[in-house]
Amino acid sequence: MKDTAQIQEGVRGLLPGGWSTLSNALAALLTLMAIGWAMSFQRQIGLDLYPQQFFAAMLALTLALAFLTLPFRRGINRPKAPWYDVVLALISLIAVGYIAVRYPDLVLMIFSRPPELWIPSVLIVLLTLEALRRACGWALVIIIMAFLFYALFGDLFPGRLQGRAQNWQLLAGYMAVDSNGILGLPMSVATTIVVAFIFFGVLLGVTGGTTFFTDAAMIGMGRYRGGSMKISVLASGLFGSISGSAVANVVGTGVVTIPMIKNDGYPAHKAGAIEAVASTGGQLMPPVMGAAAFLMAEFLAVPYSAIVSAALIPALLYYVSLFIQADLEAAKLGIRPVSKDQIPSGRKVLTGLHFAFAFAVLIYLLFWQRYQPERAALWAALALTITSLMIGYGGVRPSIRAVFNAFSKTGHSVVEILLISAASGFVIGVLNITGLSFNLTYLLVQVGGSSLIALLALSAIVCIVLGMGLPTLGVYVLLAALVAPALIQLGVEPIAAHLYVLYFGMMSMITPPIALAAFAAASIARAPSMATGWAAMRFGWLAYVIPVLFVFSPALIMIGTPLAIGVAILTAGLGVWLISAALAGYFSGPLSASMRILFGATGVLALIPSDAFSGAGYTDALGVVLGLALMLYDVYRRRQERLT
Repeated sequence: MKDTAQIQEGVRGLLPGGWSTLSNALAALLTLMAIGWAMSFQRQIGLDLYPQQFFAAMLALTLALAFLTLPFRRGINRPKAPWYDVVLALISLIAVGYIAVRYPDLVLMIFSRPPELWIPSVLIVLLTLEALRRACGWALVIIIMAFLFYALFGDLFPGRLQGRAQNWQLLAGYMAVDSNGILGLPMSVATTIVVAFIFFGVLLGVTGGTTFFTDAAMIGMGRYRGGSMKISVLASGLFGSISGSAVANVVGTGVVTIPMIKNDGYPAHKAGAIEAVASTGGQLMPPVMGAAAFLMAEFLAVPYSAIVSAALIPALLYYVSLFIQADLEAAKLGIRPVSKDQIPSGRKVLTGLHFAFAFAVLIYLLFWQRYQPERAALWAALALTITSLMIGYGGVRPSIRAVFNAFSKTGHSVVEILLISAASGFVIGVLNITGLSFNLTYLLVQVGGSSLIALLALSAIVCIVLGMGLPTLGVYVLLAALVAPALIQLGVEPIAAHLYVLYFGMMSMITPPIALAAFAAASIARAPSMATGWAAMRFGWLAYVIPVLFVFSPALIMIGTPLAIGVAILTAGLGVWLISAALAGYFSGPLSASMRILFGATGVLALIPSDAFSGAGYTDALGVVLGLALMLYDVYRRRQERLT
């Protein structure tokens, strides 16, 4: 799969000269159109458009960019776009542009199926699938083709999966112009909110913000044992929280952090594993969550702030477990802090406080002023640009040209995610036109036997399998449509159900045999892929557990009284500490096999929420008491050993 970072790097060498200028102009235009729509400039100039007309215009530019910048086969280094890709780009602009211009009339013709609708619609479907294949590989394309096959031949399927076969001309028109198809909700979120946040992220890069966060992580963690691992966790979490790809996170931060971790004495496979897990966690950490947070808010019809608050505690516990494991691994291996010459000066980092100011603007506008996410991101981007041009970072100010280049960089960066969003419309469209969503929900509930535990286990397996090889947004849309409704039907809180499928979908990134994030980290670390994958599963163990916990205890997703939420956080934190120590085989010193079992068992008891089932409060209290006693005993025993 090609991720955003690879696309950005490849564009420069792909279209030299005039071709590069053309692609950069289209990319900048795409970004400017998204900004203009988010700020309602079209209304200010008296232009009254359907949202789908704007989405179609954005799709036209996206497809044209994809064909001009992405080769037919991966690995081809072409001096310029071949003639057939130029033709495909022109057809994309004409066909989708035609839909954009004539949308008010065409949307009324779906069921009459005239050639003026189905011909451009078929072209759009085929062009979108081909562009998606070039950007993401075959995995997502095959899944979408399976859905389209079902829509065309649903009457051939047995039992509850049987559906009504759709006319191919009707299906093409429905996918191309209906608001439940390509120009639907995922495209709405991607063309406004996602583009705005990626623009903010690109500006962070060109103004030195990513360097600032890495430097800040080094100052904060470099002086402690396991500092290099903790730097990786912190830097990857910060970078990943505004990115849309776990693999891009690994590539973006891992080239710095993985060699640093290895130089400190960690085994190569563990260096790659901790980076993979930290980068994957960025997709689960608010505010962006790989763009899934915005789409989740739209799907559930709840404020964006509700998604952020619900996702915050599980994500923080995820990173707490990584910090604890990094610390215990360092103590176990006798690894010292990062050398002082590698840690930047505090004076340099203080010159980057304006980056924190930009984030403060973003948070203030989102949560206090209740701005729309895209507008908050754009105002934060403006604050970042002005302060960076005035102050700079480490004595270096970005050039005006670099800031302007951020528009084209953003356009190139969002091509993949816009294609995924358009392709997600195929899934939603098929589910709507065929009723497959209801049938699948019924089937999952039947297989689960009306047992929530059985359904959770089955859903976890389905999520990991379907998520393999897919980017974050594609994973979420697919699983939110197929799996989440079954969980909700058995009484799971809607937000908990959607977070559950997102977590297990993202775990495909670190779960062999197709652990893309772990394997990308392994290549940087020059470590065995499978060994890195298994180590990543161990470091990321909490992500396989925490979704089950917040399903049974909504207090972990901020649903409940303040007391219940506080108790859930404290007991879960203690359980995480105990189990992490058991997995590392180290607490205040090396743990024997029997002590590891005791630490693990008491950790499980403490981790079980007090409201998970009748009597769970007693097991929770028992786990807390026994766990604290074990920890104190181990510390006391080590002190006695040192004295003797």
